[in-house]
Order: sequence, then structure tokens, then C-alpha cells
Amino acid sequence: MAQSLEVTERTVWRWLAAAERDESAAAEPGARAQSKDRFSVTPEVRRLLALWKGNVAAVHRELSARATKGEGDPPPSIPTLHRAIQRDLTPGERAGLAGGERAARKHDVFLARPRGWRNQVWETDHMQAPVLVDVDGRARRPWITWFIDCATNAITGLAVTPVHPSRESVLAALRSAVLREDPYGPFGGLPEKVRVDRGKDFLSRTVTAAFDLLDVGVEDLPAYTPHLKGTVEGLNRCVEGMFMAALPGYARQPRPGKRPSRPKDEVLMGFEDFTARLLDWTRWWNTEHRPAPLRGRTPLQAWQDDATPLRDVPATDLWTFTLEDAGTRTLTTRGVRFRGRDYVGAWMTGQTGIQVRIRFMPHHDHRIEVYHAATGRYLGAADLAGQATEEQVSAVRRARAARARRLKKDLEASQRERYAAATRAGAPQRLGALTTAQAGAELAQAAGTGMSALALPDLIAPAAPPAGWRTPASLAALTTPARPAAAPSGSGEESVPDPRAARPSADEDGDA
Repeated sequence: MAQSLEVTERTVWRWLAAAERDESAAAEPGARAQSKDRFSVTPEVRRLLALWKGNVAAVHRELSARATKGEGDPPPSIPTLHRAIQRDLTPGERAGLAGGERAARKHDVFLARPRGWRNQVWETDHMQAPVLVDVDGRARRPWITWFIDCATNAITGLAVTPVHPSRESVLAALRSAVLREDPYGPFGGLPEKVRVDRGKDFLSRTVTAAFDLLDVGVEDLPAYTPHLKGTVEGLNRCVEGMFMAALPGYARQPRPGKRPSRPKDEVLMGFEDFTARLLDWTRWWNTEHRPAPLRGRTPLQAWQDDATPLRDVPATDLWTFTLEDAGTRTLTTRGVRFRGRDYVGAWMTGQTGIQVRIRFMPHHDHRIEVYHAATGRYLGAADLAGQATEEQVSAVRRARAARARRLKKDLEASQRERYAAATRAGAPQRLGALTTAQAGAELAQAAGTGMSALALPDLIAPAAPPAGWRTPASLAALTTPARPAAAPSGSGEESVPDPRAARPSADEDGDA
């Protein structure tokens, strides 16, 4: 029997002895009896596991310390506590209590969406590249905004931004994704739906208006659900391991609490070089790479094998749809006034007085696009009048940066607090002696710089009101009694002072 059940003979004898003591044990040989005294995981143990990041020994020490203080029962041994946690908590719960929601999600089961057809669904996302790039002499990590087709795994369009992306990055990536002419093709056309993850740039008024004009649906996914847009999330992981890890300036992922390190003599790429290499890798991904879900085909082959009709948009119309509307203006002899500045163009000659509509690319304040307000006809572009040169702009930026650094240094120096080093337990001791005279002088100087003190309301004292008026005492004290009060117009009698003038009524609150 032991050989057939693949157990030892001692185990079989133990089962027989248990069945002799209790007939119910013969129904499930080897099943452990449920003891009422057996320790199980309580909500308090779960909270302590979350507090100590899954450290069972630390939880045991905490329970022992509480039992010593009389705040609970003595805990079981550490092996018993380990067994109870292994028995009562699932692997996902144990990983979640130790590492958070992302660690728990690795133990979940997810369903795979059907492949669908090309341009049925796109997914989009921002990604900060883990590569340091030289941007105007400063090391920065650029951002990538791209769209990917879920059916063919083809990257339809992307845009690279040296700093934080905005709605302008989304619109630029959208134009490169929709256009199918060189150098963007052959992927593109209008999708039926785009999945986003509640990013404020993707749900901004300008971007949603562009999607509405292009008749593209937007699926706003719940927060913290990257598995619902797994295609673009997989692309974010692949581009780091397959492309960016070999680039100079790669900011390797450090251990928790450690800053990323790189060789001091490492020469960083320029932004233009990084963008060119990324575009070359994108072409390789679309034309040569064979992802496993495509079963030996490249994204280009999967795209060409799909006969689904494509919806194209002319480049001029697409440019118009992806611009932000700024309302109507009147064309004057100084051009078009927009945001306190004048914009002019050669086509404006002889057009003064007409109503025009302004559309512009966000953050591109050097040029606007002008359309006829009544007919919607495109009139032309208008450039900023009196635009500064690149040397002037660079000088202004350097001056602003120097001023910001100097101000930050001054503020840190004035607000820095120092404390004495402690070798024993005690209250923190703040350093820096200050006399009563110094404190009073600094407070007086701070009070003298208030806006209310600078208003000087009593610089010119108001004239005294007529004697017959009932004036509040607070206002009568501020008036100048030198000028005599005139009698009310239309009255032949002299004004008689009212004895109640100096006494405010019960319903007056000090207002004249």
C-alpha cells in the first residue's frame, strides 16, 4: 500500500492508528485535523506584515513586545507563524503585503484580448527614456510619446521631447501616426479607438477636440491598470532592453535608495543623435523584428496581410484639426493681436478690418495660423513681430537661470535650521542664538514690507462731512475739520449739528 500511494510505511501506520481512534479520519487519510487552538492569521497580523514589508521575524518581535506590555496574547513561535502565513495567505497577498500592488499583480491571471484588425484599436503612452542626453549643455532624460497598433504591433507614430511632454507632444505624435505619406508610411490612417490611461495631456481639451473632429473614440482606462493597455506597456519594456541599454548615458536602474551612477568621462549623445537612433530602431521594429504574438511575421507583414480599408486624412486638414482654437480677432494695421503680442504676415496686405480666427500649436508661440472667421478659409501663417534673436534669447535665459539660482541660495541660507547632534534620547535642540533686539528689528522690518502697510490709506485725509450727516466715530476721527461743512442743497435753513452724529447707531458697522 505504501508503494502504491508513494508514501513511507510509517505514514500508512500513522493513518491506520488515526482511523482506529476516529472513524471519520478514514474518509480522508492523511488530512490534518482542524484544531480549535491552531493559530491563524488575524487582521492585526496582516497590518503588521504590511508595516514591516512582509518580515515575519519583525512581526514576531512586535507581537512579543505587545504581549510583554500586556496588550495582547503571547505569539506562537516563528515557524508556527510562518506556517500560518503560508497557509492562510495566497502568494499574491504575501507579495502585496511585502512589495505593494505592483508585486501582487504578478500573481494575478489576465485574459488576452482578441487580435482584431488593423486600426481597430491604438494604445498611446508617455515614456521617460532611461538615457541621459545632452540638451543645450545639460544632461536630460527625454520623453517619448508614441502610438502602437494593437492588432499588428506596429509603431504608427512617435514624438520625442527633450523635457516633460505636453499636449503638443501628443498632437505631434498623432499627426505622424495618422499620416501615411513619407517618411511616416505605410502605417497610419485613422483608428476606430485609442486607449489612454487618464493622462492629463491625452485628456486635455485640445487633444479631445482633435479626436472628436477626426471621429476617433477615446477609451479612458481606470487609474493604475497598466495591464489594460499591455501592448504599449510591453513596448516600453522592450525598447529599454533591446535598444536603450546599449546607448551611452544609459541610466541603469539603481538599488532602492541609491542614485544612478555612470562613468565621469562618459560622452553623452546629442538630442538629434538620440532621436535619429530611436527612429532607426522604430523602423527595425516595424520591418525586421518578429514579435512572438505575430507567429513569425513582422509588423509590416501583418499590416500588409490585413485587407481592412484605411481612413486617410489630407495633411492640410490634419494640421488644422490638431491645432488649438483661440477664437476670433480683428485684423488691424499692426497685424493680429494674440496674448498681448502682434503677429504679422505678408498675406495681410489689403486685408485690414476683416474678422479672422486664430489656431495655434500649444507652446509654439512664435507662429500662429490664421483662418477667415466667416468662411473658414485658410489665409496663412503669421509670425511674431519683433522677435528676439537666438543670442538675445540665450542671454535672457542665462540671466533668468542665474537669478533663480541666486534666489534659491539666499532662501535656503535664510531658512536653514541647524540642530545639535544628540547622543541620548531627548527633544531636538535648535541652534542659532538670537537677542530680543534682533528679533524685534527683524519683525519690524517684515511688518514694514506688508502690502497693507504700503497702501498708505491716510496719506490724504478726507474732508469733514456736513454737520447734519450721521458720521461713524471711526470715520469722524480721520477727517480734517478745517474745511467748513456746506449746507444741503435745496434747503434755506442752516444745518444744525445732530447730537447723535458722534454716536454710531447700533446697526452701523463702521462703513460711511
